[in-house]
Amino acid sequence: MKKLVLSLIVLIFCGCTMIPEYKRPDAPIPKQWPSGEAYNSIDYDKAPKATELKWNEFLVDKNLQKIVEIALSNNRDLRLSALNVERAAAYYGIQRAELLPSVDLSGSVYRERLPADLSSTGKSNISSKYNVSLGIISWEIDLFGRIRSLKEMALEQYLAEEQTHRAAKLSLICAVATAYYTYATDKENLKLAKETLKSQQEMYELMEKKYQVGAISEIDLHRAKTQVETAREAVARYTQSLAQDKNTLDLLAGEIISEELLPEDLENSLIPPKDISAGLSSEILLSRPDIIAAEHTLKAYNAQIGAARAAFFPRISLTTVFGTASRELSGLFQGGSKAWTFQPQALMPIFDARVWTAHEAAKVEREIALVRYERTIQTAFKEVSDTLAVKGTIDEQLQAIQSLVKALSETYRLAKIRYENGIDNYLSVLDAQRALFQAQQQLNNIRLSKVVNLVNLYKVLGGEVTK
Repeated sequence: MKKLVLSLIVLIFCGCTMIPEYKRPDAPIPKQWPSGEAYNSIDYDKAPKATELKWNEFLVDKNLQKIVEIALSNNRDLRLSALNVERAAAYYGIQRAELLPSVDLSGSVYRERLPADLSSTGKSNISSKYNVSLGIISWEIDLFGRIRSLKEMALEQYLAEEQTHRAAKLSLICAVATAYYTYATDKENLKLAKETLKSQQEMYELMEKKYQVGAISEIDLHRAKTQVETAREAVARYTQSLAQDKNTLDLLAGEIISEELLPEDLENSLIPPKDISAGLSSEILLSRPDIIAAEHTLKAYNAQIGAARAAFFPRISLTTVFGTASRELSGLFQGGSKAWTFQPQALMPIFDARVWTAHEAAKVEREIALVRYERTIQTAFKEVSDTLAVKGTIDEQLQAIQSLVKALSETYRLAKIRYENGIDNYLSVLDAQRALFQAQQQLNNIRLSKVVNLVNLYKVLGGEVTK
């Protein structure tokens, strides 16, 4: 009997499954990145690839690294993602255990009193039965691979959840970096707004004195007042934005970030990330965690088809018990008290519409997973292409805005001289100052866009989340 059970176990683990052969689908995207005027300035081999740099090699700002480490330890969304991985691992363990028989030890006592009129001897009697057994209860012998197919499905779901966790980790790292650089930009804009407010307030006070002695008109005084209030509004707006940026950082980090870790300004105290490259081939996308997760999900539903196919074949189960039984407790373990039961059972579906429907549903599930896998790849290609378009044009934008700020600064200076010498009215000063303030804010935002786009490029290329 023991040899038979061992032979069945070997047969189960060495048997085949009915899972369709898996072949990775061709990626529904071009082999190369887009070309055109927006991409002409990009050197695809100049910098290291995103997958070649660990996150702390890419983000070189030490304070930012510390905040990221805090977030990786405390962020609640990342904790939920990690728990999802643990749950998937537990489900895989449960499904894998289905392949092995469950051995149970049981003991029972049976006592019965028969009245005299029911007894064959005509006298009442009390009978006893003691039993101890060790056995396997209704163990399915997986000859056609149904359980192994479900085990393979659970494994792929676990691997998909692992990659989803990796994607969540990468997104968190990049979200923290984006919030950090946004905080620095808004702090720079707030500093600019305060400086502008101070200069405009001084200008207004000077013009108010001139108005009181009749040196300027009332309309010029009111025009100066509009600049003061515009700057005041900008101070309030950037004060609000800075507080919200800090709140975002605290939420991502999972705790209150100390002020000493926050950047002082955009230009002097902030260290931008390292430059990275997308490489020449779009094949790099296949290493993105969300694409790997989508492929594991596709493999899981491919394995589900194997389980659905196996349901058409007989399901064989085995119950076998070895033990000892006796009328007397003292004779339970004496010679001649051995007892055993061997009960194989086969169930063959003849007509069950649910089996056919489940098979069709499994095939549709696989097709859905295939479409989602292809869509994930196409979305990834667009995200990288969009980021590369910014990378290819952002330096030209930055140079243009820098030149514009320089020109407007000179325009504002000359307009003030002309107004003070009575050559021009205050409207020219007003227009020049307004344009300069807007351009200075735009310059800060373009600098932010360049840094954030580099962070996004690291994320959409599937950067390395290990340290």
